[in-house]
Amino acid sequence: MCSRGEETSPQRSARGGRRPGPLVYRVFRSFAYLTIKDRTPQILTKVIDTLHRHKSEFFEKHGEEGVEAEKKAISLLSKLRNELQTDKPIIPLVDKCVDTDIWNQYLEYQRSLLNEGDGEPRWFFSPWLFVECYMYRRIHEAIMQSPPIHDFDVFKESKDENFFESQDSIEALCRHLLQLKPVKDLGENQIQDEFFKFLQISLWGNKCDLSLSGGESSSQKDNIINCLQDLKPFILINDTESLWALLSKLKKTAETPVVRVDIVLDNSGFELITDLVFADFLLSSELATEIHFHGKTIPWFVSDVTVRDFNWIVEHMKSSNLESMSTCGINWETYVRMGKWVYHDHAFWTLPHPYCMMPQVAPDLYAELQKACLVLFKGDLNYRKLMGDRKWKFTFPFHQALSGFHPAPLCSIRTLKCELQVGLQPGQAEQLTASDPHWLTTGKYGIFQFDGPL
Repeated sequence: MCSRGEETSPQRSARGGRRPGPLVYRVFRSFAYLTIKDRTPQILTKVIDTLHRHKSEFFEKHGEEGVEAEKKAISLLSKLRNELQTDKPIIPLVDKCVDTDIWNQYLEYQRSLLNEGDGEPRWFFSPWLFVECYMYRRIHEAIMQSPPIHDFDVFKESKDENFFESQDSIEALCRHLLQLKPVKDLGENQIQDEFFKFLQISLWGNKCDLSLSGGESSSQKDNIINCLQDLKPFILINDTESLWALLSKLKKTAETPVVRVDIVLDNSGFELITDLVFADFLLSSELATEIHFHGKTIPWFVSDVTVRDFNWIVEHMKSSNLESMSTCGINWETYVRMGKWVYHDHAFWTLPHPYCMMPQVAPDLYAELQKACLVLFKGDLNYRKLMGDRKWKFTFPFHQALSGFHPAPLCSIRTLKCELQVGLQPGQAEQLTASDPHWLTTGKYGIFQFDGPL
């Protein structure tokens, strides 16, 4: 691999060694282990329940064929849950998707890393990032192998529910944005203040992560704008001044007619709204001339954005009976139609590879990101892949942990939900641990971590 930190695994997150011995819950308390042991079976159970509740819908659409497909999918998912809970060997994919061979090659790579005699990669003794991504890919495989319900999104309900339950907060955000317009007529200091504000809104929107909550509700009920000042102390790394310096300089540079900002999306629902509001502000303030969004090709980590989610959100905003929301929805649809907003998806985002391998595995995607003036990576999973999901020292430099991944100036915007963070000041992690032992995993703290022009 292209990283040199210690790779995290459900049983190896905080200690060295390849096979640390038998499963002992009292000993292995890492967040990775608890995720695989407790949270992923909970998610699988919820997926199975979702399919069962849609049995009548499948019958109405497809007759007995739909019912048989539902039974087959549930059988495959139940088998997957049993494999996970009993620490069975991780098996190759058998579907015929475009990424199947790449996945199976990666599984073979994981097998090659084992010492002779260690056998097959297993759920509790393999790198956490690989195992967690593999589980979601197996969920997709189970649905794909069950036509005619092969295009059913098992996470759609929870994503849509998150949007509907956050209506008051969404309406407040839209009202605030519209009150600023025309944004380009504001003074530079006010544009800068609002830029920082919308960045923070996008950061704290990342708290609404359904995979962290096991698929349970994680909607935003409060007006997040009113909370920003109180939340500032929880931003551990704040490189927003660097983002402002980059974009404001490009805005003033006559020979830069196109200022492209790419946003690698995380969660749908309220978080996607915070990203879209921020993207609207960037265009309206002329800090950017076009925004490119990157989402997932398949349902992923419960709440991650797919093209269906992106289009669904814009459509529901446009048809809202709240004027501020419908106005924003109409504007956003116009941006898409005019090509000022462009949505991309790519199979690489749902592979287990760290991003330093993108030039080799997905050179077309890397070349696309190189066209950007700035790339914003939203959320925890993107951070884990940027860092190779390795147990770096807390003070290790962010630029070095990227292991050569630098398609363009980039920034990670995330709330912390895993035992991984770099670029902290000496003693900062120790102080946080003393005051809040779970600071790494609760989503309470956030970062804006920038890696600028080379």
